[in-house]
Amino acid sequence: MNKSRLSGKSDDLWIGGAFFLARFILFLSSPYDVIPGLGDYWNFYYQAGLGWPFLDYWTEFPPVFPFINRIIYLLVNGREIAYGYLMALVLSLVQSGSIIVMLKIERIMNPDWISSKRILVYVFLTIGLFYSWAYFDPLAVYFMLLGIYWLLTEKDLPASLALSLGILIKLFPFLVLPAIWKIRPAKTALRNTIIVITLVAAVWAGLFLVNADFTRASLFSQVNKGSWETIWALLDGNTGTGNFDPAIDRLVPETALYKTGRPALISPLISLAVLGGLGLCLLIRSNPDPRIWLVPFVGLTLVIFYLWIPGYSPQWILFLLPFTLLGLPEREGILFSVVLLLIHLLEWPVLLSRGYFWSLPYLIPIRTAMIILLGIRFYQVTTGKIRLTEGTNRK
Repeated sequence: MNKSRLSGKSDDLWIGGAFFLARFILFLSSPYDVIPGLGDYWNFYYQAGLGWPFLDYWTEFPPVFPFINRIIYLLVNGREIAYGYLMALVLSLVQSGSIIVMLKIERIMNPDWISSKRILVYVFLTIGLFYSWAYFDPLAVYFMLLGIYWLLTEKDLPASLALSLGILIKLFPFLVLPAIWKIRPAKTALRNTIIVITLVAAVWAGLFLVNADFTRASLFSQVNKGSWETIWALLDGNTGTGNFDPAIDRLVPETALYKTGRPALISPLISLAVLGGLGLCLLIRSNPDPRIWLVPFVGLTLVIFYLWIPGYSPQWILFLLPFTLLGLPEREGILFSVVLLLIHLLEWPVLLSRGYFWSLPYLIPIRTAMIILLGIRFYQVTTGKIRLTEGTNRK
């Protein structure tokens, strides 16, 4: 193996640390407005000032982030600018951790590669990307990647704990569970699944015991939002974003059930049956070598989930980027990542932040078509029709 490749633990820490330092310098050299940008800090800060989540108010987020949000608020004694800087630095630190984990995953998938060009592209694409600190998605991305890394190194219990924590931040890490049934014996896969479900259920059950009304409102608040920024939203005639009805009151649990937008023309249960069945067929048909199969298959599962879910938010590109860069041949993964990121940025903030909602009937089909094409390429990797190292492996 060529000694020049990025192969040591110190190299991983160096790249992750350099990313965090560059982000820190970006914050120091920019006006404060760069921190909240056009993200959700206004909502995070407002909720943190209401008290403890699930105890004093209901929230649309799973439990972990709202408690982190409250702790950060208390650490800075409620000072808004200090809150914004500290939150951005915490999320940047988490993202630097994701970069380190991606390097470790890449080394497992491609042990003979000389460089980590994919990871460097990820750094360049995200270092100034406001999605990366103006939303809390990097937290869930980190634990999702960490769970995958521990699965690849056959550390199932830590993987289950990481995925459980990720699910308690955002649902998406749950999408790793189907792949476990392909790369592990049924008994082991069942044990891992039970651990994840039990831990997640235990946290929610504890919150129900403390305050059932706010917890129930939090759990079901997203269900009543209706569709937004998807093909399903266009069919339903909903041309807005995923914001709640302005009349909601987080101190009143009943307001979490206010309907937003028009009802679904096609039930999500029907589309779930169709797309879930498709995903099951693809899982059965694929022939995995876990070392190279797991990442592109989870990417494929993520694509199917995005095609099914009634609502879509542009910052969710943060989940796709690591799987696109690691799960496709190098040049193709980089090209897909750049194009998808530009489409998402065009959607938000370029057009929608300026009120150009007339653009959604054009942007949504383009984005959806690109995601479908990405899913096809993921599937071809999982079946061995495309080799990740083709045309890029140098010894």
